[in-house]
Amino acid sequence: MNILILGSGGRESAFAWKMSQSEACTSLFIAPGNAGTSAYGKNVPLNPNDFAAVKALVLKENIQMVVVGPEEPLVSGIHDYFLSDASLANIPVIGPKKEGAILEGSKDFSKQFMVRHGIPTAGSRTFTAATLEEGLTYLEHHATPIVLKADGLAAGKGVLILDNNAEAQEELKLMLSGKFGDAGSTVVVEEFLSGIELSVFVLTDGDHYVILPEAKDYKRIGAGDSGLNTGGMGSVSPVPFATPEFLKEVEQDIIKPTIEGLKKDGIDYTGFIFFGLIKVDEKPYVIEYNCRMGDPETESVIPRIDSDLVELFKATAEKRLNEVELKISDKSAATIMIVAGGYPGHYEKGKAISGIENIRKSIAFHAGTIADGAQVKSNGGRVIAITSLQDTFFDALQSATADAARIYFDGKYFREDIGFDLAYDPKA
Repeated sequence: MNILILGSGGRESAFAWKMSQSEACTSLFIAPGNAGTSAYGKNVPLNPNDFAAVKALVLKENIQMVVVGPEEPLVSGIHDYFLSDASLANIPVIGPKKEGAILEGSKDFSKQFMVRHGIPTAGSRTFTAATLEEGLTYLEHHATPIVLKADGLAAGKGVLILDNNAEAQEELKLMLSGKFGDAGSTVVVEEFLSGIELSVFVLTDGDHYVILPEAKDYKRIGAGDSGLNTGGMGSVSPVPFATPEFLKEVEQDIIKPTIEGLKKDGIDYTGFIFFGLIKVDEKPYVIEYNCRMGDPETESVIPRIDSDLVELFKATAEKRLNEVELKISDKSAATIMIVAGGYPGHYEKGKAISGIENIRKSIAFHAGTIADGAQVKSNGGRVIAITSLQDTFFDALQSATADAARIYFDGKYFREDIGFDLAYDPKA
């Protein structure tokens, strides 16, 4: 089977690493890929949002399955594009159609969906420019902190947590005036939930589902979860505080109602559902849905899957996930993200990277890298994810952190405390 992975980050590197191991994978293409994915297949320099270019590649290379990594092509309807074209319609796309991807594409839709189907989430109200004055009045007496969310995709920057009512009012004005472009033309105002966050992932064929390993990622740039939010500085799996009892509650109260809700609403959903959860007083609540796997969580989750990922995807496309046994490793995975100096603010690209060959107990999942001849150079804010899979949680953390230190480029930075807050939890 010839397979195409769309995307260029650490998530797609992890997919490529795993899928290339499958006997069902004849040839693997990654578009556009990065300097690391070329070790698992052939990189093709195209934009995943250019559907015509994707079509041309699929037909040229006789692609028999497409796995979509990032959310933007899904929200823009790449699955629908394939179904509407006679030459592509029989090629399975792993990722939901536009009507399902709206779970991530619209915060307002997802909140309405959760309320409609009794899925626990924070209380909220939605406002537009037409209801700005009503929104300002609502915020004047809202309990703090206050969460403001741009309705659409805002490159991970559309969520604000504010401690001051007046500041929240000003930010609402700015958001509805175009601060986040069209993504902020509708704003969801949400109550703040206090607890500890984790991510749970499901692969579904629309009728059946398998629950993948859970993970916890670390968003803040600085040690001790300080400083600016990033796309993710690292992740761990499993999550020590996610007990079997808690995860069973997640399945009963959140996963099952979500899958059943999609069916009740007539949404045929094929692909991943990312449940961004928060544990509040031992109870799970949904913070957000994503229509794809998370990054850097994927880099911790995929190494723990012992099953053949291509076979899982084939079963998903053929609506027979109930016939497949998902095998999960008992080992622990820790991922350390090495980022460019200055990230998540201004950072430089094109820095020569050395030492990748020196890592000892980890896998290097390239993210923002590019090949310049034989030299690998930085090409993004998040550059390389270092993942270690070990028998114990603590060993995984130690190995990943030590191997991250063995890689060098000018301005390189990584957090040395990823996961250690959980490693010393007496419940761990």
